[in-house]
Amino acid sequence: MLLVYATRDGQARRIAAHIAARLAERGIAAPPHDLAVALPAPADLTAVRLVVVVAAVRYGRHLPEAERFLATYRAWRRPVPLVFVSVNLTARKPGRDTEAGNQYLRKSMARHRLQPVLAAAVAGRLDYPRYGWLDRLMVRFIMKLTGGPTDPKICVEFTSWQAVDRIASRIADLHGEARNQGLA
Repeated sequence: MLLVYATRDGQARRIAAHIAARLAERGIAAPPHDLAVALPAPADLTAVRLVVVVAAVRYGRHLPEAERFLATYRAWRRPVPLVFVSVNLTARKPGRDTEAGNQYLRKSMARHRLQPVLAAAVAGRLDYPRYGWLDRLMVRFIMKLTGGPTDPKICVEFTSWQAVDRIASRIADLHGEARNQGLA
């Protein structure tokens, strides 16, 4: 299994690490790889039977390194099953954590013509003090438009770790199914 992530503020990395820890509890080794450091080498992908992408959204799009990886994945001659987890603040609202309810997830899947075996959105973390002045201004504007918190001094953890646990459990099940079909 290949578990990759794209992050700016660290929340997608934390989510990927949490998934990896839950998988390890079930005997599945899947160390998370940062797409900003390097895309996986083509030789490393030949033995992969399940790909898990955890990608943060910034200003309406998944991070460029995630977009590049998804484009590369789509170009594979025989793509293996994909799990796509989008990390964005829109997912903090009820119903916005699904493929159908999350515009960022839906648009990225359409743009890359993806048909993941599992697609989910997970709310991220809002950390105003950590942002630079421009990011703080932009995020406050977006939060004002969407009814979110705008106090520039606060940090809010919107991530539902129980939801991440459910995603990790489903990934473990998918890995088991691939193994039973001789794919893993």
